Amino acid sequence: MRQRWKPGTMLNPLPAVLVSCAAGGRSNLITVAWTGTINTNPPMLYISVRPERFSYGLIKDSMEFTVNLTTEAMARATDWCGVRSGRDYDKWAETGLTPVPGVDVGCPSVGESPLSIECRVREIMPLGSHHMFIADVVGVQADETLIDPQTGAFDLGAARLISYSHGAYYATGQKLGRFGFSVKKK
Repeated sequence: MRQRWKPGTMLNPLPAVLVSCAAGGRSNLITVAWTGTINTNPPMLYISVRPERFSYGLIKDSMEFTVNLTTEAMARATDWCGVRSGRDYDKWAETGLTPVPGVDVGCPSVGESPLSIECRVREIMPLGSHHMFIADVVGVQADETLIDPQTGAFDLGAARLISYSHGAYYATGQKLGRFGFSVKKK
């Protein structure tokens, strides 16, 4: 038996990311779980942000942001950046996270992040409570300690990423298989 519920945002879990942004001499971090891949070629992603958030104005003014994946070690800072406003706090100083100058964008990335995805906004789509920033990926910065020197493969599993699900943060679980494992010949 299943219950019928009213429509809601029940797609879970989601990546819990720190989005770094900068404009007018100020940089900030905002925690975002409403994010995802849109396209492969060209590489594109989106983030959805409420217009009243401090970071919304920074992103809209600069038309750039960086998505920084978060780890178990970053969980406390990730949560803190989601419940405090950049209008009132210097989130870099308060969390102890390290701003690293952007390579292809004018905003910093988070030094502690295993993977930072630099983005340039292509379109802002007002949707209601949130506006979606549709963006082109213009650069990716990867932590060299997670790259296998023999294969060059990036091991995100070793990064111990976190996710967000219905108000709580979770560590990622064990690997169950690779894409196509269900049909792979033995």
